[in-house]
Amino acid sequence: MSTDRDWGDGTRCVHAGLPAPVPGAPLLPGPVFAAPFHLDPEHEGTEPDTYGRTGNPGWRALERAIGELDGGTCLVFPSGMAAIATLLRTLLRPEDTLVLPSDGYYAVRDLVRTELGWLHVREVPTAGPWPDTVFDRAQLVLLETPSNPGLDVCDIRELSRRAHAAGALVAVDNTTATPLGQRPLLLGADVVVASDTKALSGHSDLLLGHLTVRDADLADALRHARTVGGAIPGPFETWLVHRGLATLDLRLTRQAENAAAVAAVLRHHPAVRAVRWPGLPDDPAREPATAQMTRFGGVLAFTLADAEAVRHFLSRSRLVAAATSFGGLHTTADRRARWGDAVPPGFVRLSTGCEDPDDLVTDICQALEGLGRPK
Repeated sequence: MSTDRDWGDGTRCVHAGLPAPVPGAPLLPGPVFAAPFHLDPEHEGTEPDTYGRTGNPGWRALERAIGELDGGTCLVFPSGMAAIATLLRTLLRPEDTLVLPSDGYYAVRDLVRTELGWLHVREVPTAGPWPDTVFDRAQLVLLETPSNPGLDVCDIRELSRRAHAAGALVAVDNTTATPLGQRPLLLGADVVVASDTKALSGHSDLLLGHLTVRDADLADALRHARTVGGAIPGPFETWLVHRGLATLDLRLTRQAENAAAVAAVLRHHPAVRAVRWPGLPDDPAREPATAQMTRFGGVLAFTLADAEAVRHFLSRSRLVAAATSFGGLHTTADRRARWGDAVPPGFVRLSTGCEDPDDLVTDICQALEGLGRPK
């Protein structure tokens, strides 16, 4: 007889975090809107919930679901940045050393620079090199793989081994990969952080984030930090993410199919250079990605001649929305240099949605018509 450990990704997503069936009850219980909950004067401290900043049944249901997929204890937050900010403030003290990806999400570097200036920071490109000196006296190593927006990949298992040998913890931003594409805790990392605004919820209509950890004491510390800091998610948003999570496998499958089709066309298009997608046979990240990822996802990147070429492309497309997020049902793209990423002016991050592959490829090709070859 099969167990939940034997279930495929689709089955695990559909059933993740659901309660045992009860006649007359819904399959997925609805959101709980409450600030205070009834207390038990006779048995103080036994109540599952007391106050809305401390706990909510909907949080716990989603945390069970994500924890099952990540392979650890999950805590949800109102955004990915709230999750990572809570992690950094919980683990690090003045004069501690933090290792950051120099090519990762720009807002994390902005947070560290403007709000956590009491840290010593070392920045390393995701693809390295990673000399031993990077880990010396470091308390936390934050990896982002595949990186956003460059889509480089690093070896989580090897870097975790080296960081642990130096006495550091390892956190992995798994937003781009999702728990179906990569499970960092099983590869040796201590913490998974993700923006569930992206593929996990998948409908581009809310903000949410999470941390998943292996250590129970760290989970308790992060839960306490969330409670006293007030970085709590809304009950309706939490419920929507749990609902959207059920179709994660279906959405990722179509998005990856679309990404493969689009990347195959773009790599030979005369107006395009430097196409990046870990699933391409000759992509620099292909080998490490294949070693630790189970699917390559729907995010790819390519470079046009300049900013004007990007405007031309986006204005002509009927299916690609100009938007600065990824992982949703709709194909989106943005020119990353406008946000301060260290990329060429014509660098585009494209997130394939769930449109039909032929329609999407045809639309992108016609949107690129009239553009010259990049220099």
